[in-house]
Amino acid sequence: MEYDRHGFVEAEDGTRLFWGLRGEASGRAAVVLNDGIGCDGFVWRYLQPHLAESRQVLHWHYRGHGRSGPPLDRERLDLPALAGDLRVVLDAAGIEQAVLIGHSMGTQVNLEAWRAMPERVAGMAFLCGSYGRVTHTFHGTDVLSQILPTVRTAARQYRGVARAIWGRVPTGLAYRMARLSGEVDAVTIREDDFRRYWEHIAVMDPDVFLQLLEAAGEHSAEDLLPDIGVPCLVLSAERDTFTPPELAAAMAEQIPGAELFVIRGGSHAAPVEQPMTVQ
Repeated sequence: MEYDRHGFVEAEDGTRLFWGLRGEASGRAAVVLNDGIGCDGFVWRYLQPHLAESRQVLHWHYRGHGRSGPPLDRERLDLPALAGDLRVVLDAAGIEQAVLIGHSMGTQVNLEAWRAMPERVAGMAFLCGSYGRVTHTFHGTDVLSQILPTVRTAARQYRGVARAIWGRVPTGLAYRMARLSGEVDAVTIREDDFRRYWEHIAVMDPDVFLQLLEAAGEHSAEDLLPDIGVPCLVLSAERDTFTPPELAAAMAEQIPGAELFVIRGGSHAAPVEQPMTVQ
């Protein structure tokens, strides 16, 4: 990701947060890009420069992700805490109001930001995401939610082993496995784009990833949907195994005036598979 201006700011608990701005203020609302879990901007590689041609675009790294520091308070590793971090980042970047674009878990960040500070949200776009309880709907089942607590316990008991295993899968092998399994679109995904994602995952603290995944799995903002009063766009991908498209359709139905767009042939990584369609 390229930025014209960037900086760091301390969250309420002292955690160091990274943010970056690209583009010039133009009188149009700024855009904020909210990542999915385990991501530090790979999915915005094509969308960010396109949007920055006409407005300011703010991107930031969640606590424990990218250039942001590890969470100093491990209890503040959930969706409301991330929304609170976003408020701090908006203040640091001098942005009063923005359109929020969230990918995957970024959809939940969008919604919790709306809950916490609706006056600062001019609109929202949700890409390949759900309003919550994502581990209960992964691949259309709740298996992930059932096994995740056991995985977290094991990872904490054997931290050294977990860290060693976590970062040892070669990018090329992970790329081939993702294509063969259908987790990404084998035709349109570029290995360089996948590498950016996998290399960041490899250096993350696995406990941070797993704790936040569990928090996202238990979180729900469904109660907010009928009361959202800003323009919303819901983009789902036809072959998304992480967030089945019927969930996106159900979310769009509950948001007054929301528009639904289905990306044909796309997977959970649709923004980098079909950047022109998303733009």
